[in-house]
Amino acid sequence: MPRKKKADLRIHGTTGLKHYDGYIDEEWHAKLSTWEREFKVYTEMRDNDPIIGAMLHGIESLIRGLDWHVKPADDSDEAQEAAEFLEQCLDDMSNTWGDFISEVMTMLPYGFSYFEVLYKIRRGKNKNPNLNSRYKDNRVGWRKFAPRGQETLDRWEIDSDGGILGMHQSSLPDYTQHFVPMEKALLFRTRTTRNNPQGRSILRNAYRSWFFLRRIQEIEAIGIERDLAGLPVMQVPPRILSTDADSGDATLRSDLENLVQQIRRDERAGILMPSETDPEGRPTGYKLSLLTTGGSRQIPTDEVVKRYETRIAMSTFTEFVTLGADGGSSSSLVGNKMKMFQMSLGSLVDNIKNVFNRFAVNKLFALNPEFDQEIWPRVDTSPVDTPQLEEMSNFLNRMVMAGLITPDKGIEDHLRAMSRLPKADPDIRAAGLMGDLEQVEEPADLEEPVTEELEDADA
Repeated sequence: MPRKKKADLRIHGTTGLKHYDGYIDEEWHAKLSTWEREFKVYTEMRDNDPIIGAMLHGIESLIRGLDWHVKPADDSDEAQEAAEFLEQCLDDMSNTWGDFISEVMTMLPYGFSYFEVLYKIRRGKNKNPNLNSRYKDNRVGWRKFAPRGQETLDRWEIDSDGGILGMHQSSLPDYTQHFVPMEKALLFRTRTTRNNPQGRSILRNAYRSWFFLRRIQEIEAIGIERDLAGLPVMQVPPRILSTDADSGDATLRSDLENLVQQIRRDERAGILMPSETDPEGRPTGYKLSLLTTGGSRQIPTDEVVKRYETRIAMSTFTEFVTLGADGGSSSSLVGNKMKMFQMSLGSLVDNIKNVFNRFAVNKLFALNPEFDQEIWPRVDTSPVDTPQLEEMSNFLNRMVMAGLITPDKGIEDHLRAMSRLPKADPDIRAAGLMGDLEQVEEPADLEEPVTEELEDADA
């Protein structure tokens, strides 16, 4: 017998992730070089930009609106019981599944979302309301998936192989230090390059466009204000502008500068100024005027703003949000953009399902050993890229007429799920089949001749 070769269990390399004492150093941009800076910038982008806000809200609404359900391992009674137990655990938490998905989606602007999995023993009512359960089977269930806010991140615990061991927090109000280990956590990430625990914000590629767009909008607003109110220009006596002006003239100059800079055309508009001439008719040296351009701006800011808004949407495959705003986009172009967006969304949903099933469902059933591993259920969703009902109906009609597809129970169930219709009632379906069978005419006098022939044969 040839000797079995031993496996090499040694670690020879690293992931290449740049981290120092738990602090990630993968970002090259100076304004995003620390997590505190990243969090502030991405929060401002999320809260202030209408395109980004609409995109994030749209993605969250679509994912929350999917049909999240429990899928049994097979059709056996044991598998059905395990699936029922999982449904009970999901419905017995202190927070709803929809709220949990909303918290998960915070990984989009920040790159990751982190949860501590809290358990409870299902013993009915408890003195601690957080441990209440509707069941009394003494099984281990979920209390809730508690979010650990991205702003509380202090540093990560990473081993020598690049494995993530947990998250260190610095939480308000007293900035108490906490450590949430990965064994008791769920980590959702938009990207897992080099096993970076912070993932990568989907807004990162939109940062440059957002930065310039914000500056242009601010400059445009200032320009409009100055065009409407005029540019204040004040003439003062030369002594006030002199470098060797006394303290009184220097103070007066500072006051006049503040006055000019704060002139606004609103309900408090107005200024008190000395007369341009004294009683003897001699000029005082004081004069205030408002200058206007007298024409339109040479740079078309609308086109520039639209360009940057489109680039922001393109970075997240949500360009269809801006399509059609000028009435020049075709429905086919919008449809193609939607398909790309649905593919990206489907990948995101698959990532959420994989993380949840592997690190939440599997661990839950490991704590309840009465269920064999072969019958552990999974959390699944309806398809993201659902075809249009009209297109699907036309397709099926052509296929049935050509004899290539035969309508059956499977097709009916799929169409019902796709159109968000309830499942077919088995009793009604069976009654319908029986009704069809009763309509089939039997040959007249079928049983009597056969009976007579058998009796003659016996005689």
